[in-house]
Amino acid sequence: QVQLVESGGGLVQAGGSLRLSCAASGSISSINDMGWYRQAPGKQREQVALITNGGSTNYADSVKGRFTISRDAAKNTVYLQMNSLKPEDTAVYYCLAVAMGLYATYDYWGQGTQVTVSS
Repeated sequence: QVQLVESGGGLVQAGGSLRLSCAASGSISSINDMGWYRQAPGKQREQVALITNGGSTNYADSVKGRFTISRDAAKNTVYLQMNSLKPEDTAVYYCLAVAMGLYATYDYWGQGTQVTVSS
């Protein structure tokens, strides 16, 4: 089992910045990829950014050049630095950890943190 605790959400004006953090605990050694998803009201959850154990990253087109995902293995924490925020970035942001089991992978989710960008 993996537990994820997110922090860092809040209210910010358009053009501002926020940094989200997600601390993992439990079966840390089983974690492979980690990432961030978001879900806006009335919309489906979408991938924002992903980082592998090896440090490779992948971003949604809508956030490329503005968001940066990083990972601190020593702290078992993944970060999402969000710059040049836009009102359309308003959503609940969820942390994801993909853990490797013996025969399958398991997705673990955080509780979500609200990000609100005012115009």
